[in-house]
Amino acid sequence: MSSIALVTIVSSFLASAVEFVEAVTIVLAVGVTRQWRSTLIGVLAALVALTLLVVVFGTAIVLFVPIDVVRLVVGGFLLIYGLQWLTKAVMRAGGARAKHDEAAIYEREIAALRAEPPIPATGMDWISFTVAAKGVLLEGLEVAFIVVTFGASAGMLAPAALGAAVAGALVLGVAVLVHRPLAAVPENGLKFAVGVMLTGFGTFWAGEGVGIDWPAGDATILALLAGYVVLALLGVYIVRERLTHRRLRMAVAGPEN
Repeated sequence: MSSIALVTIVSSFLASAVEFVEAVTIVLAVGVTRQWRSTLIGVLAALVALTLLVVVFGTAIVLFVPIDVVRLVVGGFLLIYGLQWLTKAVMRAGGARAKHDEAAIYEREIAALRAEPPIPATGMDWISFTVAAKGVLLEGLEVAFIVVTFGASAGMLAPAALGAAVAGALVLGVAVLVHRPLAAVPENGLKFAVGVMLTGFGTFWAGEGVGIDWPAGDATILALLAGYVVLALLGVYIVRERLTHRRLRMAVAGPEN
């Protein structure tokens, strides 16, 4: 297996795992609160739709769109998308933003579902179906985007899909075993890593799309990733320092009269 294929699998796995954890939280809340049969049918419907999206659009992009155009457009999207993830991760690590809490999200979902009309005595519970399908579809669209973009840009659609599939199977398997939200998963740390990866790959492919001949070829990706890690850690330090100085100023100023 080539190094680029391995990196594609790992990147797709990590990015997809984050989204699958969030989707599983929604599915568990619906199934436990309402009806498992309708919930699982909704999950299946969403997964079928997502699979078709990946196969159709991923294959079409690989076969019919020039690779330089793909890398420029997809690289730009990945760069923007990755910077959004990385900015949120830096703010959370620095303490300027609340960390993602799956247990709290689970409790909010359950409270909202309990306010819905009662479960039908027979037949399909369309609330369970709709909420589960919507949750999996929305989170899964990000997985599909990552798989298609990674696969199309690197010519590695199968490895990208494999990474996402393994992440989905692993998260689902653990959720079935523990039967509760995966709050112990270091999701904030994963988002930090994924933000770095998406930003690094986006920079590399966008550069190739505009004609940059990277001096070290694919190995340049490792240098870009290392650079973004350093910048992100510097960002965490700056955020923490600013928060500390703000707290000190407020302490010196004292309570308002």
